[in-house]
Amino acid sequence: MSIIHRRHFIAGLAAGAASLAVGRAFAQAPAGPYTRAPLPYAFNALEPHIDAKTMEIHSGRHHEAYAGNMNNFAKDGPEWSKKAIHEVLANLNSLPEAIRTGVRNNLGGHANHTMFWQIMGAGGGTPSGELLAAIVRDFGSLSKMQEDFNASGLRVFGSGWTFVTVDKDGKLALVNKPNQDTPLMDGQRALLGNDVWEHAYYLNYQNRRADYLKAWWNVVNWAEVDKRYAAAKAGTLTI
Repeated sequence: MSIIHRRHFIAGLAAGAASLAVGRAFAQAPAGPYTRAPLPYAFNALEPHIDAKTMEIHSGRHHEAYAGNMNNFAKDGPEWSKKAIHEVLANLNSLPEAIRTGVRNNLGGHANHTMFWQIMGAGGGTPSGELLAAIVRDFGSLSKMQEDFNASGLRVFGSGWTFVTVDKDGKLALVNKPNQDTPLMDGQRALLGNDVWEHAYYLNYQNRRADYLKAWWNVVNWAEVDKRYAAAKAGTLTI
């Protein structure tokens, strides 16, 4: 094994381990092109549906680790790391094999969580306009979409995400992804998605994922989701 490939192999192992067992300290990610933006609300803003401690750990440890791991990978990949996140994720096979899995896991995690924080907020409201019309057209009603989405989330075995995707014509669909995979890897766009890794809900809900999925709708920021829907139709939605 060459020195370069050995270095990438070791880095991949370390990054993979970090993404599964994030460090105890709230360490800041190494400097680089990937940055975890601060939450747009206080840690306790989503209570009682998502508790402050979960938000603090989820954002400050888990998401921070994904960004940090990506900045380590980027040190040896300045060309691809300058590209847009959705472009890198849609073309993972173009990356060196030694770092491909590490980038898949960590850049996928970074993209998923960046979306996740944005689509939540206190007093999330309700969908309206073209978005509501699309929900009714493709699912029958908002309540039916939520019911189908929750059932989909329960079918995720182990850790993963459940998404509502949106195409350039505004059509909506449900899709599940394991681990930190994302619809971006298939050239698709997520309108919204819910994290069903246990670290997203275990402090409050333990093994009661169904209760978490149901409660999560109380913190969906529909105004932000509406913006994402409009951006998807305009071809400007990235992550």
